[in-house]
Amino acid sequence: MVRWEPNARGRLERAALELFAERGYEQTTVAEIAERAGLTKRTFFRHFSDKREVLFAGGEAFQAQFVTAVAGAREHATPLEAVALSLHAAGAMLQERHAFARERSAVIAANRELQERELVKLASVAAALAAALRERGVEEPAASLTAEAGIAVFRVAFERWVAEGNERALPDLISESLDALKRLN
Repeated sequence: MVRWEPNARGRLERAALELFAERGYEQTTVAEIAERAGLTKRTFFRHFSDKREVLFAGGEAFQAQFVTAVAGAREHATPLEAVALSLHAAGAMLQERHAFARERSAVIAANRELQERELVKLASVAAALAAALRERGVEEPAASLTAEAGIAVFRVAFERWVAEGNERALPDLISESLDALKRLN
């Protein structure tokens, strides 16, 4: 009989990333992930709908972090200030998962389908940010432009953060990228 061990979800994530790195995303099966984690396929499917979700689970919480921060910005914050607040909140949320984010990013970079999924996720975040800005009274096209610029800033900072050899904090890289954007005028 297998002894119960805690953190099944974390073990499945770890096993999936290891296998994706070793064999590639396409060549890795759910059964192999579950076996590597010392769990059953049934347990895998209690936590994830498919192997892709190991990489994209938590997307709703990620998006909510952005939207909540925009909604909580001070009343007279500019649209860019409100979005900057949301970028920092999301960056702080991700900071503790640096190693996972770096490995996840490498897996996604090696697979076109996953790259497309990541772009869809970021487009959804941009749309939610734009909606949150409109709720604050920001009119179009300013709401959409600010949201899209914010996501561009986030992507640039994130790519620098997960780059091999980087040890700087994501919120610091976000601040640096925001400053670079502001200097473009």
